[in-house]
Amino acid sequence: MSPELISILALFAMVVIATLRPINIGILGFIGTFLVGTLVLRLDEKQMLAGFPADLFLTIVGVTYLFAVAKLNGTVDLIVDRGVRLVRGRTALVPWVLFGIAAILTAMGTFPPAAVALVAPVALSFAAKHGMDPLPVGMTVVYGALAGSLSPISVLGLLVSGMVGDTPGFSPMVLFVTAFVYSTLIAILTQLFFSWKNRLRGGAFTAVVADRPDGSAGGGAAPGPRVPATGNISVGGAGRGSTLTLTQTLQTPRVRTTPAQVLTLLALVSLAVGAMVFHLDIGILALVAGTLIAFIEKKHLTAAVEGISWSTILLVAGMITYISIVEEAGAIEWVANGIGSLGSPLVGVLVLCVMAGVVSAFASSTAVIAISIPMLLPLIEGSPIAGGMAISAVAIAAKVVDVSPFSTNGALVLANAQNVDPAAFYQRILRYSGVIVLVGPLLAWATLVVPFSV
Repeated sequence: MSPELISILALFAMVVIATLRPINIGILGFIGTFLVGTLVLRLDEKQMLAGFPADLFLTIVGVTYLFAVAKLNGTVDLIVDRGVRLVRGRTALVPWVLFGIAAILTAMGTFPPAAVALVAPVALSFAAKHGMDPLPVGMTVVYGALAGSLSPISVLGLLVSGMVGDTPGFSPMVLFVTAFVYSTLIAILTQLFFSWKNRLRGGAFTAVVADRPDGSAGGGAAPGPRVPATGNISVGGAGRGSTLTLTQTLQTPRVRTTPAQVLTLLALVSLAVGAMVFHLDIGILALVAGTLIAFIEKKHLTAAVEGISWSTILLVAGMITYISIVEEAGAIEWVANGIGSLGSPLVGVLVLCVMAGVVSAFASSTAVIAISIPMLLPLIEGSPIAGGMAISAVAIAAKVVDVSPFSTNGALVLANAQNVDPAAFYQRILRYSGVIVLVGPLLAWATLVVPFSV
């Protein structure tokens, strides 16, 4: 068996194992690096770890550390609170305000599931309070998180930029704008479709609550993947387990902004300016800013370190290190040549978009992006395809399917839905995500790649 095939089969095995078992695929990536590197490629330890992404490691540590500080000192809650107050009782605008909040959070460096975990409980509580269909409301929040997830200072945006390097035609800002516009478009189409469907039924969405075997009212959790309903905002003095609905948020006195929160907001703006205008190292800037802010409230120093997204760092570092082994084995070029043999680079990009979407519906989209982008680069090199748009299309194809109930984002919507029949709501979100898996990657290719190809 050739080294190329062995490295690809090992990669496939990692995806399957990580899908069936709750094992961080980054751990499997490091294991695969040493097994394939030692037994197949006969590399020494230094050669095997040459692909470890030290710069990206530092960047993710810094950005997630700064966000942990922002969460601990209440800056994130402040952003959510100020955002929902903007609607002034206009309920139809609330999902879009929450869309914007989720996009801002991820664009600043929050990992999408963390943003969804924070915003989704507020959105779905509001939907239950006002008799709105929780599916389009929850999906709007998810797409808001996805809209900002490929910004130049986000974890995923930095991952893609680090992998493509100076590929002609690629721009981190173009990647961000295309992802934002695409996600917004899908959210709008989702809202319009369910609004039209509700009108066909003759009125607004009607909640259906199934009774449990013990006779109590159903609702809330759903079968399938279970994710705790994290991110709820507690009500002081309320009963055990209660959460703050949007209506209650609007009725509570305005929270006084603290000096630490003002400094945090200034630090986030400075981070974006320093990175995008002056091209300074994002990781170092974020670490300095986070440390200075934490010194104001010393109680947050230890907790902020614990808030660093170590699981994300492990996933990214392990997969990129293994991808370097796959490249060393010649598998990336081998796969690209196989796709290229289809006769058209345009068709090859379509195949990669579809593959990224299908696999990402069941596996980590971050890992799928780390696998797919290196396979794309040889395919578009020297071709008439606009490289930057093809890269955006593949990255978006991997992210747009994160509404699947098998993903963290989709599972968070399931876990926080209220006043619904759990089994029926699970089936609805499963059908919706199935349509997105079929249409989303194809639409990304058709709108971002085809029009810009010569």
